[in-house]
Amino acid sequence: MPGELTVSRVDVEDDAALAAWHGVAWRAGLHDRGENATTWTLPELTAQLRSLRRARSTAAYVGTVGGTAVAFGVTALPMLDNTGTAEVAVAVDPPQRRRGHGSAMLAHLLAEVGAQGRTTVHAEVDWPWGSSTDGAGSPGVEFARHHGFALGNLEVMRVLRLPVADAVLDALEPDLGGYTIRSWTGPVPEDLLQAWAEMDASLSTEAPTGDLQVEAQVANTVAVREGEQLLVAQGRTAYRAVALAPDGTAVGYTEVVTTVHEPGRAYQWGTLVHGDHRGHRLGLALKVAALRRLQAAEDPAGPVEHVLTWNAESNAHMVGVNERLGFVPVERCGVFERRL
Repeated sequence: MPGELTVSRVDVEDDAALAAWHGVAWRAGLHDRGENATTWTLPELTAQLRSLRRARSTAAYVGTVGGTAVAFGVTALPMLDNTGTAEVAVAVDPPQRRRGHGSAMLAHLLAEVGAQGRTTVHAEVDWPWGSSTDGAGSPGVEFARHHGFALGNLEVMRVLRLPVADAVLDALEPDLGGYTIRSWTGPVPEDLLQAWAEMDASLSTEAPTGDLQVEAQVANTVAVREGEQLLVAQGRTAYRAVALAPDGTAVGYTEVVTTVHEPGRAYQWGTLVHGDHRGHRLGLALKVAALRRLQAAEDPAGPVEHVLTWNAESNAHMVGVNERLGFVPVERCGVFERRL
């Protein structure tokens, strides 16, 4: 039938096929989100698809009409934990919308992950900060709900314009008593590797997850090192810090990541303080330390102009930390869930 979508798995060794597939998501992101778009660049996604990490299996699917790529799809499967869960993403080239292509791609992705034994599916949808809190009326949200997804957790994307003056950071830096902060750039030092793996794994359940079905992640030091190798392949640089208790135990961490493919932008990734050590303003101290290191660095991509971060709207403490640093909200992000 003319105009019918054909969905196929992308050959990750085919550069031209990857470029056509990625171009759909890139154009869709710019159309829908403008300067707030956070679609990974082609080199970053290519490196991820070609990596052989044990923690996560990612597959790309392209929808074509008459040989032209019009729909983008991705599945991501946790492999060490949460083995009943999958993540999916769908995008359609703006001129090709309202023709059923997104629905056809989603149906294909759900069939793929279902065939691999996944029974819980997560998908992220973004919408403007100034619109309704629950995203009602947003095309992406309405699409998700139409296909049986329910909002499981609500996050807010915030942006911090750089540089933050040293005087401001000085004023924010708390007195830590017997705690100390250790920061560095690049891979986790060997003496901190096990503690880092444990803290990073616990973030999945320590951070608010709303109504989502999420299991604790497995701490795996080999997976941490594989992730760091992927960062290098993607042209990313990690600025990291840990909080150390008086006995030298690592009890908190944070990381900020840049990429040569997005000059001027950094991403604030996970921040966590162990429950037994909260109340000492360690989260604020960690973020101040990471910002100092980022601003003092000669980043491979050049000067960083802004940092993006996401927090669950219910995470009042971390939201307060970010607001004190100067982050302001620009978008909402809903994580939607469907059971197969």
